[in-house]
Amino acid sequence: MSGHRRARTVRGGFRWVAHLVNERPGIVLTATALLLGMAGFLGHGVAVHLRNGGDEDPGSESSYATRILDRDFPGGRPDLILLAGTRNGVDRPLAARQGRALAARLVKEHGVAGVASYWTTRSPALRSRDGRYALITARLSGDTRAVQRAVDRIAPRYRGTRGALRMRIGGAAAVRREAQTMVTEDLTRAEAMSVPATLLILVFVFGSVAAALLPVCVGMVAIVGSQAVLRALAAATDISLFALNLTTALGLGLAVDYALLIVRRYREELTGGADRCAAIGTTLDTAGRTVLFSSVTVALSLATMLVFPHRFLRSMAYAGISVVVLSAGAALVVLPALLRLMGPRIDAWDVRTLIRPRRRAGRHAAPRYGAGWVRVTGTVMRRAPLFTVGTTGLLLLLGLPFLNVRFGHPDDRQLPAGAEARVVQQHIREGFSTGGGAGPEILVRGATSAGLAPYAARLSRLSGAERVDGPTGTYTAGARTGPPDPTRARTGDSWLSVVTRADATPAAAERLVRSVRDVEVPFRTYVTGPTAESLDSRAAVLARLPVAGVLVTAATLSLLLLLTGSYLVPLQALVLNALSLTAMFGTLVWVFQEGHMAGLLGFTPTGVIETTLPVLMAFLAFGLSMDYGVFLLSRVREEVLRAGDHRTGVVEGMRRTGGIITAAVLILAVVLLSVATSRTVGAKMLGTGVAVAVLADAFVVRALLVPAVLALTGRAAWLGPARLGRVPQREPCR
Repeated sequence: MSGHRRARTVRGGFRWVAHLVNERPGIVLTATALLLGMAGFLGHGVAVHLRNGGDEDPGSESSYATRILDRDFPGGRPDLILLAGTRNGVDRPLAARQGRALAARLVKEHGVAGVASYWTTRSPALRSRDGRYALITARLSGDTRAVQRAVDRIAPRYRGTRGALRMRIGGAAAVRREAQTMVTEDLTRAEAMSVPATLLILVFVFGSVAAALLPVCVGMVAIVGSQAVLRALAAATDISLFALNLTTALGLGLAVDYALLIVRRYREELTGGADRCAAIGTTLDTAGRTVLFSSVTVALSLATMLVFPHRFLRSMAYAGISVVVLSAGAALVVLPALLRLMGPRIDAWDVRTLIRPRRRAGRHAAPRYGAGWVRVTGTVMRRAPLFTVGTTGLLLLLGLPFLNVRFGHPDDRQLPAGAEARVVQQHIREGFSTGGGAGPEILVRGATSAGLAPYAARLSRLSGAERVDGPTGTYTAGARTGPPDPTRARTGDSWLSVVTRADATPAAAERLVRSVRDVEVPFRTYVTGPTAESLDSRAAVLARLPVAGVLVTAATLSLLLLLTGSYLVPLQALVLNALSLTAMFGTLVWVFQEGHMAGLLGFTPTGVIETTLPVLMAFLAFGLSMDYGVFLLSRVREEVLRAGDHRTGVVEGMRRTGGIITAAVLILAVVLLSVATSRTVGAKMLGTGVAVAVLADAFVVRALLVPAVLALTGRAAWLGPARLGRVPQREPCR
């Protein structure tokens, strides 16, 4: 090409950014280094400030009952469980004496609000059926952080062999603490796995090590910055520990995506003859505009989760928005400054020279890439009806298992089989009459003893209930079979527990909760427990899901209308993005609920899916799919306007973006699958499910379905407001 390519006039805020990075790149990078150092200091050790759980609806009946029971009956809902085992039986004098001593010592520990043990209460629920194990339970005071500190302090003092007793530490607080430790360790391992793999893919895509390092640098800026943001947010509100998984996957994935787009377009402009000033200006006005629209789309998709009351989903929204903003900001400001300083050194350490001689046509000259995409797109557009029907049918088929989804509450089985807290709970499930204590618990307000007795007897006759423990006694099949328990009554409030079989199915547990809630009594009752919390959480999700759907639909359609200037293309993109989610939802049920590939992935299926996780995955995968859709549609629109022909524009748009979208998806899939190597089931679900979604989006929806649908709609796809569809005028770089 002779001469220099004429560049776009840089519009709006991009004109200021282009001027800044062209004239003061050193200042931009120095400021970035200082801010990154501060962020690294602030975000170091962020995991200890985050919390586990948060998947319940805080305004529900079950959450209210949980708060009151925890406040008024601190010994009844233990945070910490000490499992004491002995070969000779826990009723032997030596074991009993040492058990009482341990319980008395635990009472004096700082942060312990109440203690109960088999040796002090003689409760059969605290003794295993074979007599070899007994429980000491403790209720810990304070918020989640105080409870975690207490676990860290208490557990080492009681774990291991204590005289005749072998002690293991379990309970809800121990499960949360082990999960927190595993998430922190697994994230470090995931980063160590994903960053080198990302760099290798980028070297293959760009051909030079110098160019490949740029997206990785942007990704590190996003990850370090997002951890600092999480630390700051944790000081103001509760942030889920699971947010760390999201920031790592989304931070590296999005930053690399955006950097890929910027670097590829910059090199295109240099190849076309533009100087560095012009290349950066045009890159920001084209690829930069795409990054801006993409980041806003992803951020709005994640922000929609703020309509849900669950702390888990709201903290994911806060974390996700922060990551998207940082990723886009680094790609739009820091990366152009690096490109301006590097200049022609962007092709340094060119690995292509190892396999073929250096080209003589110029340092930035490149062969015409994307010939394979031209052939594939041409074939798809010639047989558009076949590909449209075939790919749509395939995606719907992959989503069929989701019709059998069953939602439930996560428990200790989110941890690997050898985790101490899970081992304790497994002993309780299999060897104790409580079956793990997963049945409904009822807070009763304003009832007398005369009213409580027939109520408890009635509950014990419900299908699925083995017995009912209450202040007036223990009831089985309508008859009292145990003595009263005065610790279950306090100033007008009473607490009843419905004990179920350890092998009760999730469906049976839900039927029992509904049956308990349907019992009519003249006093107020509030039902809680894991199953009740799951039902209330699901009801809250279903109640707000239509609002969230309307918001994300309206935001997506509006942004795509502004980007494409078309009425029809945004509707197509919305429907096709929704189709890309079917494979993810089908995989979620087939693998994690039904247990296929459980041995390969290393988890224990429970037959249920935690309620809020599919919501997070849906909005995250939808945002990422729209991210790639924006990449493709913005370039297709540009090529259609350039060529004046719809078919040529689609083919050329696919040629110029097919490889970069594929590379971006592969990198994100690598990051997500490294997250899926986590030992906690929730992280495995997130990583595996979203990886399937983005791979299906790239190789089925973007590669086949989008060009097929665009071929069917033809030029009518670009009908829209004339002012939005104008071809921008070109002027020399100033």
